[in-house]
Amino acid sequence: MSDVTPWSEVFEILGEATLGTLYMVLVSTLLAVLGGLPLGVLLHLSSPVGLNPRPALYRVLGIVVDVVRSVPFVVLLVVLASFTRLLIGTSIGSTAVIVPLTIGAIPFFARLTQNALREVSFTVVEAAITTGSSRLRIVWTVLLGEARAALVGAVGVTAVALIGYAAMAGAIGGGGLGTTAIQDGYQGYDDRLLYGSVLVLAVLAFGMQLITDLTAKAVDRRRTAAG
Repeated sequence: MSDVTPWSEVFEILGEATLGTLYMVLVSTLLAVLGGLPLGVLLHLSSPVGLNPRPALYRVLGIVVDVVRSVPFVVLLVVLASFTRLLIGTSIGSTAVIVPLTIGAIPFFARLTQNALREVSFTVVEAAITTGSSRLRIVWTVLLGEARAALVGAVGVTAVALIGYAAMAGAIGGGGLGTTAIQDGYQGYDDRLLYGSVLVLAVLAFGMQLITDLTAKAVDRRRTAAG
């Protein structure tokens, strides 16, 4: 059994691991939004209730999105290892893990975006159509504008999910709190690092959810109108 890490070193190790996890989660969340938002808009527009129904396109996109979403993240890590090495030269480390995190999160965020846009009142969309607004303007000002609170909430849900995925990546050297918990804490028989990592992960998830909930409430047009 290895020696237990002194508390002074525990805080230093957890601090560095927390920065690694935040790096992975924030970058992959940003990339997931950049990729998932247009994909979600396209899903909504091409759906039977969208502005430009395209049954064949909608069906193909839906299958691709659902297939990727159905793959467990640990499996996705392994399947994408060769692609990750080809892209950035390695499949180990925090930067490498951003690739599967992003690819796994894009379809997840796309479905959340589609669901948020589906909740926008058709009366509001119909009014915009009546005034002669272009399709791009309707998407930007009406659909995305009306759904902005739900979209902020979707970003929060995605970020919290990615905190869990990033921790899973620690099992194969992904870095961050996952590696500290699994390799240093569990396999190294160091309860301070194991439970400390779990505690920090929980705090990160809670903090991320709280921030996005408050932001969603602040940008909620209905609450603003109600005063």
